[in-house]
Amino acid sequence: MVGLAQAIEGMPRHASTHAAGVVITREPLTHYLPLQRTGDVITTQFPMETVEGIGLLKMDFLGLRTLTVISDTLKIIEEREKIRLDLDRLPLDDPATYAMLSAGETVGVFQLESSGMRHILRNMKPQRFEDLVPLVALYRPGPLKSGMVDDFISRMNGQTRVEYPHPVLESILSETYGVILYQEQVMQISSDLAGFSMAKADTLRKAMGKKKPEVIAKMRESFVQGAAGRQVDPKTAGSIFDLMENFAGYGFNKSHSAAYALIAYQTAYFKANYPVALLAALLTSVRGNSDKVSYYIQECRRMNIEIMPPDINESLTDFTVVGDKRIRFGLGAVKNVGEGAVTAIIQARKTGSAFCSLDDFCERVDLRQVNKRVVESLILCGAFSSLQGRRSQLVAVLDDCMETVQANRRSQGAQADGQVSLFDLLDEPGTDHARRSLPDVPEYPSRELLTYEKEMLGFYISGHPLEGFRDILAGRITYSIGELSRCKDGDRVTLGGIVSGLKRGTTRRGDGKITFALEDMGGSVEVVFIQKIANPVAERKRSNSNFPQSNGKNSHPPEDDAVVLVTGRLSQQEETYRIFADAIAPLEINKPVKTDHVLYIRINPQAGNPEVVERLQLLFIQHRGQTPVLLYFVRQKKLIKTDASFWADATPDLCYQIEGLCGPGSCFLLDRESELLSQKAAVGHSL
Repeated sequence: MVGLAQAIEGMPRHASTHAAGVVITREPLTHYLPLQRTGDVITTQFPMETVEGIGLLKMDFLGLRTLTVISDTLKIIEEREKIRLDLDRLPLDDPATYAMLSAGETVGVFQLESSGMRHILRNMKPQRFEDLVPLVALYRPGPLKSGMVDDFISRMNGQTRVEYPHPVLESILSETYGVILYQEQVMQISSDLAGFSMAKADTLRKAMGKKKPEVIAKMRESFVQGAAGRQVDPKTAGSIFDLMENFAGYGFNKSHSAAYALIAYQTAYFKANYPVALLAALLTSVRGNSDKVSYYIQECRRMNIEIMPPDINESLTDFTVVGDKRIRFGLGAVKNVGEGAVTAIIQARKTGSAFCSLDDFCERVDLRQVNKRVVESLILCGAFSSLQGRRSQLVAVLDDCMETVQANRRSQGAQADGQVSLFDLLDEPGTDHARRSLPDVPEYPSRELLTYEKEMLGFYISGHPLEGFRDILAGRITYSIGELSRCKDGDRVTLGGIVSGLKRGTTRRGDGKITFALEDMGGSVEVVFIQKIANPVAERKRSNSNFPQSNGKNSHPPEDDAVVLVTGRLSQQEETYRIFADAIAPLEINKPVKTDHVLYIRINPQAGNPEVVERLQLLFIQHRGQTPVLLYFVRQKKLIKTDASFWADATPDLCYQIEGLCGPGSCFLLDRESELLSQKAAVGHSL
């Protein structure tokens, strides 16, 4: 075995392909290096470092979806506004654009739409293009974790004094407020302070970026000597070199950052000045991703831009602008409707008038492309709503309608061959097949209609199942799903919404596991719920597990389409959120208690600290209601009646959260005339 291992030792384990790297040579590549086929792509057998080492040119060509979005936006503006905008002439000092950026309203803006970036924008409040360039370089894991971002913003806003280790550095670092942010700055400092050539400065940059200690150690000595030759104190030169080494690991290419900042500004400019055009282009660019479509539609609604359902007489393949502040859903975004079907529908529409009925539609389109599944999907998503008939009626006659059309076409084909049937002879000339009496069947229930829309379009468009629960939910939840970006990893939250995609299983420890998507009117989030089993062996195993736990207390296993409240811990991985739930309850059981009761909370000595009281106050505000709240501090033997502004809606979920803070059995609902309340306890000042 050792001999076999030695035979393959040092050989390549696999062949990987750079996502955007292209090698360019004067003559065929086979004159310089070996090639191989990796899948459908021809790649070099040499790794990137060797390719560069033998002197070949390697370029990275990045394809950005945003460039297509910008191109489509320009086309929409030209078509709707009769204005041809030149990207090279967009004003870089547009006040509306910077006002929008400073407010953090950057959903749909290239590189600037993440919750973290929006937070930075609100703190930074950029006022010129030069303020955007550092953003791209700063918003990366290294600078964020190191505190470099907060330091930069503090210096930019004048809260921290900007100082330079040496006067030479001021001209190089003034644009970044004394912070070494760009790779080019490392090179410029090496050149201006230590006399390095640009080639030598680039070698230092690479060594620092890739953390090669042996190369850095050699160049440190050279740097200090070069600086000494320019009358820089060796100690100062050494500290500057250490500063460069520290920041070089976070250094970013300024030209890259500037290019991305320009694209970010362009999309921000369009959103601030032509929001409908930009959002229509954005929706088209993500039409195959229902989560992203829903995300941008929520932004449309926030901006009072109406999203109209698909329509067979008006929709094109993509999302289109209709009027001033309306966007029509594209047929290409409807489930089961392929490109061929959309082309056939649009072609049939061009060759005649608007479709007037389902029969007329079926007679004029190519049914080889527009099959029954396509038509049914269009009916159920509301694309035929502008025609006569309810969705239930159209679905009921669809089979008969398509069979009639196909029979007529077969008959016409036979007549072309000289074959005429007896029934053809009985047909009266001028028979109108475009009109059909529809069966008297009731429309689908509204909840079912919305479910069909969600299935066909990926989200609800004509309404939302939670509309009737909006006010009730507002008093029960701590955050909406769209507001989770305001929370920190590990925060406890209470959310409300509809259960979808529920899956049941077990963990490796033998506990029950339920996962589902919780959807409210602003988005969706994955929920994981663990139900512990009463098994001592499993309990012992669980003690060694790092998996987030839940005990299922006060919880009811949900079903698909149920409206529930979920309380649990937020887990945040970059822009992905997940809730590890420890309480799930149907919304119906969370009804406020009558006001002839009070909420009595017993605060034991271990819980009687200011932090607990502050968190209780926050809970009362989040669950505001009509039930008076009494706090009894055991150590002080003191009963405090809260002010009415802290009265709560005493739901089971609230009681469960209070017990999580103050311990099991600390929360009671008592009658106002209870013996406990009639005792002569000292009543302190109101909270």
